[in-house]
Amino acid sequence: MDYYDSFIGKMLDDRYEILEKIGTGGMAVVYKARCHRLNRLVAIKILKAELAQDEEFRERFHAESQAVAMLSHTNIVAVYDVSHSDNIDYIVMELIEGITLKQYINRKGLLNWKEALHFSIQIARALSHAHSRGIIHRDIKPHNIMVLKDGSIKVADFGIAQLLSSQNTLTRNALGSVHYISPEQAKGGHVDARTDLYSLGVVMYEMMTNRLPFEGDSAVAIAIQHINSIPLLPSDINPDIPVGMEEIIMHAMESDLSMRYASADEMIRDMEMFRQDPNTVFGYGVMGGARLEDVEGTKVIPTEAVSDTLKERQKTERRREQGSRSQHAKKKQNYGSNNRRASQTSFLIGVFCSVVFIIVLFLFLWNNLLRDMFSPSEDRIDVPTFEGKNVYDVIDSEEYKDTFVFNLSYQPSNTIEENIIISQSPAADRQVVMTTGGIAVDLVVSRGDNGSVMPDLINKDYRDAKALIDSYGLNINVILQYQYSDEVTNGYVIEQSPVEGTALTEGMDVTIVYSVGPEQYTTKVPNVVGKSESQAKTDLEQRDLTFKTEYIDGEEDAGTVISQSINGDTEVEVGTSVTLYISNGTQASGE
Repeated sequence: MDYYDSFIGKMLDDRYEILEKIGTGGMAVVYKARCHRLNRLVAIKILKAELAQDEEFRERFHAESQAVAMLSHTNIVAVYDVSHSDNIDYIVMELIEGITLKQYINRKGLLNWKEALHFSIQIARALSHAHSRGIIHRDIKPHNIMVLKDGSIKVADFGIAQLLSSQNTLTRNALGSVHYISPEQAKGGHVDARTDLYSLGVVMYEMMTNRLPFEGDSAVAIAIQHINSIPLLPSDINPDIPVGMEEIIMHAMESDLSMRYASADEMIRDMEMFRQDPNTVFGYGVMGGARLEDVEGTKVIPTEAVSDTLKERQKTERRREQGSRSQHAKKKQNYGSNNRRASQTSFLIGVFCSVVFIIVLFLFLWNNLLRDMFSPSEDRIDVPTFEGKNVYDVIDSEEYKDTFVFNLSYQPSNTIEENIIISQSPAADRQVVMTTGGIAVDLVVSRGDNGSVMPDLINKDYRDAKALIDSYGLNINVILQYQYSDEVTNGYVIEQSPVEGTALTEGMDVTIVYSVGPEQYTTKVPNVVGKSESQAKTDLEQRDLTFKTEYIDGEEDAGTVISQSINGDTEVEVGTSVTLYISNGTQASGE
């Protein structure tokens, strides 16, 4: 059995049961595990044995992991715990159900610019959050980026590359990462936030062309190209790439740090501007890397002259580096093949989306129009006018309580008084069919002009509290944390930060701590049948279980467990008593 397979079935810290191995990286082996304390599936990265023997590395491993655990962003894989158990160092992380971006690219071929931009903005937002807290990823590549089923992105392995680089130079982990490495990393120089942006540029290049900017026979050869060479323009491989998108990619991949994007936020600004207007041309490279808008005060340069000048100059430089025309023709041929594959995939997706749209449209029409038309008139009720009324006068009214079920949502308003209903659905005077349990009516209620002040969230359901903060429209980063409590009901808010009455600003962090109820520990009963009495007791004690013993006649050797009162693998509360039925050896001795 492989050494790392031997961990399967182990219990770390009497809490994490390792279920299966799901991956291997440069410094750790990844397992799927179950947290028995919170009854949830997690991913566990166990530090490789050869690295765990280095005490200095282990200390850095824990320090880096603790720092990454402080990150909390929707596009970053969450780190739950960092621990050391039975000479094993490991990280407990969020388990992601999805595939890597590398797998996604391999399956689909080249991506269209809209999809590539959608993924890139999410990656850049993750980097912006990490950079704002002083953490540089250092190993951005499609292999470390997860694509979820809903199309969202999560970036993994923050801080890991720094640990690897402290162990050795380029050769240790370069074979998987050197294609995405920045020039300053290749030279062993100082790295900062701009290093991650270079790697993101390479990832975008690959998404848009299904090729890497530099190839070579060895890791060192590729690294040298990152330092000295200029890659072929993406549009030379994929002519469908818009000029503005190409500029973003190439500006992120500038070998000169001073000419590269200064921050992830700056890169996000350009990507958002391009998404709103795909005809945007930024003018990077036209004046030695400067942006013309910075010189002339112009927002963008949507002129054919600038575009042509930029493209011709860059094409000339990069074709000189690329080599013969035959190689270029081959790349065009590859593009055609990739493009056909992408077109076929897009067609199938389009058919599927059309079918889903028709089904959704029918359900919408049935619920909002057709069902009422085909229902007897005596079963229909006219919806009253609720708009303009005080919400409490409506929901507390005896007249409505047996007929309607009200769903409330709030939004700030400078013109409508607090608690006054702004809108309703279904609309007033519409005839709807009476259903068991009452007619559902959605009411949007004014919160008044205090929308920019932190509300009191204590003792609210944390989901409602988060929805309330999100309704302010300030792109507030809501950080959810849980805490055990014997006093506060499961799911309700215990603490909030900032406190009630604090002014809320664009993009600020708001922390909501909610209860998960009393702390309850559970464990699985081990199967001890056939084991010696002493071994069985040890196994039970390791699972925090108590035991009783009864000695009975049996054919087994004296002191052997014949049976147990609770079957193995049964999940019980910690402290549960298990009765062991132990052979006294009477029948074995022939008495």
